[in-house]
Amino acid sequence: MQDDRYLEWLLASQRGVLSRAQVLTCVTTAHGLQHRLRRGGPWQRLLPGVYLTTTGEPTRQQLQVAALLYAGPQSLITGPAALDFHGIRGPQAAVVEVLVPAGRYRSSRGFVAIHRTRRMPQSSANDLALLYALPARAVADTVCGLDRLSDARTVVASAVQQRLCTVSQLADELAERHNAGDALLRAVLAEVAAGSRSAPEGELLELIGKSDLPTPLFNPTLILEGRFLACPDAWWPEAGVAVEVDSREWHLLPGDWERTMRRHRRMTAAGIFVLHVSPSQLRTEPTQVLADIGAALAAGRPATRIITRPAA
Repeated sequence: MQDDRYLEWLLASQRGVLSRAQVLTCVTTAHGLQHRLRRGGPWQRLLPGVYLTTTGEPTRQQLQVAALLYAGPQSLITGPAALDFHGIRGPQAAVVEVLVPAGRYRSSRGFVAIHRTRRMPQSSANDLALLYALPARAVADTVCGLDRLSDARTVVASAVQQRLCTVSQLADELAERHNAGDALLRAVLAEVAAGSRSAPEGELLELIGKSDLPTPLFNPTLILEGRFLACPDAWWPEAGVAVEVDSREWHLLPGDWERTMRRHRRMTAAGIFVLHVSPSQLRTEPTQVLADIGAALAAGRPATRIITRPAA
């Protein structure tokens, strides 16, 4: 058996979770293991061949370690659990989703969902014994399991706005995939290509697209007298009207909200009619939002002093 220092490190790294092989190598015999797992004993079985060396309810991290030990070498956590590790908004992790090499025949069990793949990531993020897929892969794997476009927008927007991955990285990930569930990711990236940069902006794009209103430019760069003015969420240069989707929830980086307010003041001072819409209004008052935009467009006039550069 290994020395006590190695066992201490192993228990700390794996949050008190051990595989059967580790137990028999570092701790005790098969008979001793059964004794620890007896009813009322000090250990508990989490998964086949995976044990928690304490009593009580296992923590989220202990369950994740157990999932990796069960899945075997080279396995990585992906999906909502990986999003949570990276700080990306997304659905609650009902199970621990784990990527394993395609040739490994390990079935899903209990709180573990096994995903065999020929595209095992070559790099990962780690927290001691916990290994997670990097943000772009975790986002793509999560969105593949979603049902609603709004939820997919939330995941993608959170990752991109926090600069945890780029739109280009997500596009590269999509190009490598051949899953039937990738339609939502494809739709969200198409919105981004059209200029949308957040989930609420995607909802605005969808709402305007279904209306009779003229199509605006999304996230263009406005130049006034040779100097940068603003990048409004939606812009009609022929009427000098801009729409901004205002939500603290989507200004995730420090200072973003204050910068947004300064942008609003600059646009107003330049003679732009700025309409402010909240995400909740897009969902609960879509008819009124469209009517307000239509009225502003009817009363507007061309922004001849402003140079417009469409979003790249």
